Amino acid sequence: MGYDIVRFTSTVDEELICTICSSVLEDPLQAPACEHAFCAACIHEWLNHRQTCPVDRRILTPHQLKPVPRILKNLLSKLTITCENALFGCEGVVRLDQLQSHLSQCEHNPKRPVNCEQGCGLVVPFDELPQHNCVRELNNLIQNQNFKQAQLQAQIDDQRQQLNEQKREIQALKDMIRAMRVINLPQALPMLPSNLPQPDHYDNEVHQWLSGLQSARVTRWGGMISTPDAVLQAVIRRSLADSGCPPGILNELMENAHERKWPPGLSTLETRQLNRRRYEQYVCKRIPGKQAVVIMACENEHMGESMTLEPGLVMIFAHGIE
Repeated sequence: MGYDIVRFTSTVDEELICTICSSVLEDPLQAPACEHAFCAACIHEWLNHRQTCPVDRRILTPHQLKPVPRILKNLLSKLTITCENALFGCEGVVRLDQLQSHLSQCEHNPKRPVNCEQGCGLVVPFDELPQHNCVRELNNLIQNQNFKQAQLQAQIDDQRQQLNEQKREIQALKDMIRAMRVINLPQALPMLPSNLPQPDHYDNEVHQWLSGLQSARVTRWGGMISTPDAVLQAVIRRSLADSGCPPGILNELMENAHERKWPPGLSTLETRQLNRRRYEQYVCKRIPGKQAVVIMACENEHMGESMTLEPGLVMIFAHGIE
């Protein structure tokens, strides 16, 4: 709808009048062929019911509408109009292009935002201030916040459930890879004969080896050698092999003896210092005759992925193994 013509202080040219509402054009749009102009709200409402120009009945669709020429906009902007809050005491007369700026600051505007001075400090429309109840509004605000928090928690729970499902899928893939590594065949697992070793066989072999190793306690974590040289790694490899370590995991364990392969919680000196107190929770098995331990993932699931690595870690120390 346009601006009421009686609010203007001078005669308005008929070219600036909307033929639908008979008021001065507001946010005008133009038909492309006949160039008739209408208020944006008026013409869209009209076209919802009939696809023709209101003046000459030519075919007209919403996507054909276009902005009016600049000269028409300039003529509209120069018109002077009384404030719509005149009934509330405003005597302001402004140019049409300055009306919205005036309304936002007009002290007679019943909808102007004001701060409640009764204690809650909320911003409310001026005309709603007499009915404003601080306790009620604050309770509504708290309820809205609780509702949003509940929605956010539900989203977090859904994401956590999806993450757990992904973890289970990853673990299943790891089990399949370990089984394929043990049987040492390049073919996919579904194509394997049923009489070949399965993941349970692999797990039994690992657990049998671990049961033969002595439990260890590290007394000086600061003595950890995070970048062992080739000679030291060869010595540890031989000890692992002599202890009965399954051949299918020996190479991986030795690769995991260097910090470049370690998980996030151990990957740098800074993270190792931050997580030092957590080391006491590791289940460690001593590599026979060496200042080194093996920390298997199957025995350290409680440590989380940031502190463990499949199939396990080898940690070598200068001293401090009991």
